[in-house]
Amino acid sequence: MTDTALAAPSRGLNPFAGLMAGTAGPVTVVVLAIFAIWYVAAVALNTPFQMDMYERGDQTDVPFTQLVSDTLAQERPVLPAPHQVAVEIWNTTVEKKITSKRSLIYHSGITLSSTLLGFLIGTGLGILLAIGIVHSRVLDKSLMPWVISSQTIPILAIAPMIIVVLNAIGISGLLPKAMISTYLSFFPVTVGMVKGLRSPEIMHMDLMHTYSATRVQAFWKLRLPYAVPYLFTSMKIGMAASLVGAIVGELPTGAVAGLGARLLAGSYYGQTVQIWSALLMAAFLAGTLVALIGLVERLTLKRMGMAR
Repeated sequence: MTDTALAAPSRGLNPFAGLMAGTAGPVTVVVLAIFAIWYVAAVALNTPFQMDMYERGDQTDVPFTQLVSDTLAQERPVLPAPHQVAVEIWNTTVEKKITSKRSLIYHSGITLSSTLLGFLIGTGLGILLAIGIVHSRVLDKSLMPWVISSQTIPILAIAPMIIVVLNAIGISGLLPKAMISTYLSFFPVTVGMVKGLRSPEIMHMDLMHTYSATRVQAFWKLRLPYAVPYLFTSMKIGMAASLVGAIVGELPTGAVAGLGARLLAGSYYGQTVQIWSALLMAAFLAGTLVALIGLVERLTLKRMGMAR
């Protein structure tokens, strides 16, 4: 009997190896590990306050199981347990009307509007800057360093300045928050598009010159198709950055609506469960938006004959 025949049954008797060979198994293991670490950290961080409560109530001999149960059921824990955050998300989404100001869906919609507006402005600005930088040596030498250095300024420092300046000229509401999203999202699009527009091989560029193609023709028929994959990759980064900008933009304005407002309200009143539920909702929103861009990317590349 050959070694291959002997090895075949052993592979069939190991379902765990088959499960881990795909993507579902590793992702499940990572998620379970995160939840386990989260629960352990919640117990460890909430125990000092719980022990203090026991001392005030003259409870000296408390079983460990009760200690663990009590630390995971505190009303205002230092670190809420996953099930507490899940209950809060359920109560503020399914149990509340979308129009209610206590609904996370309502607040997510407010943040989403400024995120999308800032992302669209930032993407358009990034594409225009990239085109100018690629086709003009002057812009490449003068503008690109400023584009890079602009991202060294902390967003928490510049956000209040943008809000104050725009309010001084009578612009308030959605646009100031969108401008902060624009500030964060245009940079990855600019850098990605510059890289993409410069990605055609020299041989292909020489071929376009041989055909006496103009700059516009070379752009539409060669540079832009090469840059599309880079554009979608940078748009995914820009979308996530735009959401961060929208949330940060809600903080200095004292907004009463939006995920940033939920974070502020939770920090004011010590509602850590509310803070974590808003954070997880923001993460879910970002993941959904990035996934939608990925779907559009696959459809576009497939239509262009570049499906991966």
